[in-house]
Amino acid sequence: MQFVDTHSHLYLPEFDNDRDEVINRAKLEEIEKICLPNIDTRSVKPMMDLVNKYPDFCFPMMGLHPTSVRKNYQDVLKIVQEYLLKETFIAIGEIGIDLYWDNTYKKEQMKAFGEQIGLAIDNQLPVVIHIRESFDEVFHILDEFKPEYPEGIFHSFTGNLDQAYRAIAMGFKLGIGGIVTFKNAGLDFVIKNIDIKHIVLETDSPYLAPVPKRGKRNESSYLVYTARKIAQLNNITIEKIAEITTQNAFDLFNLNN
Repeated sequence: MQFVDTHSHLYLPEFDNDRDEVINRAKLEEIEKICLPNIDTRSVKPMMDLVNKYPDFCFPMMGLHPTSVRKNYQDVLKIVQEYLLKETFIAIGEIGIDLYWDNTYKKEQMKAFGEQIGLAIDNQLPVVIHIRESFDEVFHILDEFKPEYPEGIFHSFTGNLDQAYRAIAMGFKLGIGGIVTFKNAGLDFVIKNIDIKHIVLETDSPYLAPVPKRGKRNESSYLVYTARKIAQLNNITIEKIAEITTQNAFDLFNLNN
């Protein structure tokens, strides 16, 4: 049995004191690979340092996170493009639209998201999409590329069943993390009504730790709690969850190569 954590910010300062131990614990829980989404220009070096230290275990993405988008986003995207030319990345991410905290730069977020979808298509890479209070806006931008959608993940999916079906119909996977274990999150209904072939597992560590670790710093070894919950909801074995979701991750991110 093996798992892939398709979304971890393991390079952040929250792990500076015990990053190697976190990785060892992940391996003990059969975590085979960890995928690292970028945030902004400041996160590239620590992310790539981690990748260089664990080249067969940690795999980087390149993109500009929506909460880091400002009026100068085009300058930052030029740097993103430069990195894409000189390094190997498994995806364009983490990109998207976040209107939960602040919509001051909503227009810039939407433009940056669209431009990075274009980068993904041009570079033949999947995308990892951050969506918070912004499903309508994300679908609107994606529809501008119809029918040439990139492959990818709706990261940390918290939408309803209709939104899940719409994302799946566009060819996307749903990234399911610790939120599925939260009592009133509503994700249990969604998970019961979609085929497991449409999901991948993630932690979003250090954030969103699953029950029974909720409120603590999240880490990749906790992925097993999410897998057990999904197995329970679908009345199948955790081994089957591991098999399907791991294959999904390997196929999407081309991890065999």
